[in-house]
Amino acid sequence: MSGVMKRMGMIFRAKANKALDRAEDPRETLDYSYQKQLELLQKVRRGVADVATSRKRLELQLNQLQSQSSKLEEQGRKALALGREDLAREALSRRAALQQQVTDLETQHTTLQGEEEKLTLAAQRLQAKVDAFRTKKETIKATYTAAQAQTRIGEAFSGISEEMGDVGLAIQRAEDKTAQLQARAGAIDELLASGALDDPSGMAKDDIQAELDRLSGGTDVELELQRMKAELAGGAPQQAIEGGTGRTQSQQQPQDTPRFDKQ
Repeated sequence: MSGVMKRMGMIFRAKANKALDRAEDPRETLDYSYQKQLELLQKVRRGVADVATSRKRLELQLNQLQSQSSKLEEQGRKALALGREDLAREALSRRAALQQQVTDLETQHTTLQGEEEKLTLAAQRLQAKVDAFRTKKETIKATYTAAQAQTRIGEAFSGISEEMGDVGLAIQRAEDKTAQLQARAGAIDELLASGALDDPSGMAKDDIQAELDRLSGGTDVELELQRMKAELAGGAPQQAIEGGTGRTQSQQQPQDTPRFDKQ
């Protein structure tokens, strides 16, 4: 069971990897990487600004402490001049405490200044890398786009692309159907001409009967024309027109009846 599960997991990972590979666009990946580098550069710059702010705050505190130390030193001199050695001693004690704070702040200031210099240098180097990556990114994107366009054009010309393949199949199917219909139409014409196919309506005629019908049709027209001419002339229609040539001229006119003279 464990072997089956491992195999299923491997198949799933393989198919997922293939699907991700088809969905991945190198241009989008490059843009995403560039965006992440810009975000990192922004964080470094904010770090430099924070360190510089802390350094500036220490410098202000140092200036204040140094100002207080100078003031206490001046107060000690005045007290000693006035014969107040106790006041001079108190002023110098306070000054000594301030000097310890100044020393600690100066140490922190030196440390912050070093960190600021390091972060500034790192930000400059990172900025140079980001600029170089941006140039390389645009070059790769342009090259990829050109190669992709060239590949699509080549596939279109060769007919191996998916779209052109569908068009080619459609054209091939249309040509095959056209050729099939043409062959069927030609076969039907040949069968009709040979009389192999009978007309189910019973209206079909062979070639001999068709020729006889054509000739008799022309004769009927001529006979009808002659009959109409005779009627217009006022004469009786000829029997040749009415019934053909079976009757003689004697049959067309009535015979003279014998006359008997009265005595």
